[in-house]
Amino acid sequence: MTATLQLGESFVGDGVNAAHINTVLGHRDGPAGTAWATALAGPSQGHVPFVAVLRPSLPVKPLTLFVTKAAPASDEHGLLIWGPAQAGVAAGVADAVADGVIPREAADTHALIAAVWVNPSADDADAVYRNNREATRTALANGAASLPRLDDVLDARHAPRNPFYTAPDTDPASKDTHDR
Repeated sequence: MTATLQLGESFVGDGVNAAHINTVLGHRDGPAGTAWATALAGPSQGHVPFVAVLRPSLPVKPLTLFVTKAAPASDEHGLLIWGPAQAGVAAGVADAVADGVIPREAADTHALIAAVWVNPSADDADAVYRNNREATRTALANGAASLPRLDDVLDARHAPRNPFYTAPDTDPASKDTHDR
């Protein structure tokens, strides 16, 4: 693993139990380590970063800072963040190490930040767990492979979409030649 910063993204699942993960992985002595320590030391209202654990007193490696994208909207939402979402992120990181996406030798030299979306309307703890586990593993794999490819980004620029909005197609090549 080189000293470069690996940035990853993944969206897994449908509806309110879907997971959206952004990852930042890099050496503890570099910008990832600085960002990790700064985020841990500087919580903000409703967003308190914490170290992801596989079980109490067993943090996942590389040490992973779990950062919520949405402040807990209720006690139930908070429990989904701290329970199944955290467990899914920790397991997804361990999967990435076990699968070689993150080399074993990086486990003690690198720091990982996972920005995690849990919908305030989420209602299925097992789906939240599964989706966050898969999204974390996929985001890390995408970062390791420098995905997405630039050609894929450029191809999608005329019709961006996400689960909340689909833009009209603005590709000039898709319009009738009489409209030009």
